Amino acid sequence: MYARQGIGTENEERERMNILVCDDDREIVEAIEIYLSQEGYHILKAYDGMQALKVMEQEEVHLLIIDVMMPKLDGIRATLKIREKSSIPIIILSAKSEDVDKILGLNIGADDYVTKPFNPLELVARVKSQLRRYTKLGNMQNESQNTYQVGGLTINDDLKEVTVDGELVKMTPIEYNILLLLVKNPGKVFSIEQIYQNIWNEEAIGADNTVAVHIRHIREKIEINPKEPRYLKVVWGVGYKIEKL
Repeated sequence: MYARQGIGTENEERERMNILVCDDDREIVEAIEIYLSQEGYHILKAYDGMQALKVMEQEEVHLLIIDVMMPKLDGIRATLKIREKSSIPIIILSAKSEDVDKILGLNIGADDYVTKPFNPLELVARVKSQLRRYTKLGNMQNESQNTYQVGGLTINDDLKEVTVDGELVKMTPIEYNILLLLVKNPGKVFSIEQIYQNIWNEEAIGADNTVAVHIRHIREKIEINPKEPRYLKVVWGVGYKIEKL
């Protein structure tokens, strides 16, 4: 009975959520609408950046999905304008050949990106993730001096807890300590030997496979798509790092 009540409340919250989908390809807009409507979200539609700005002025929008390449006003410039007034989550859509646009989009204020062609279920997962973070995460980094945050990834070292976009993630002690080492030093690359010596406190002999397995498990727990990690990146021939976001 309680589970049903919880589900009902969650669905009611989603029904109050307006998601604006903006892409000049109408078929993509319709496809996204189908998948997100099935999850209970209310979908608003626009087909270029100018239309998106008009909808933002007229409606309460809780999340924006916007394509990069569009007529009249592209997704990058539209995101810049929206960020002048709003902090809602923005997910940009970009083709695989548009890595520069993807990086630029994140730098000017987008929260996440999805590359075309995309798996609709992955897009739904990213939407849910961003909305959870937007509505629940708040200013968690201010709760404790021993809390570390990179994007939606938060470690509370007092409680030994890891959360991703407000959701608790279970870690083994080794996984936790590796992740804590990297999150405490965002952007810094640690070699396999450095990670092993820091965590196991012994000389790293034949440590490559041991560390790699733990890194894979961590990725599977904190990344929406472990094959395209947002947080835990490999620097080929050097080691691993947590990306600065």
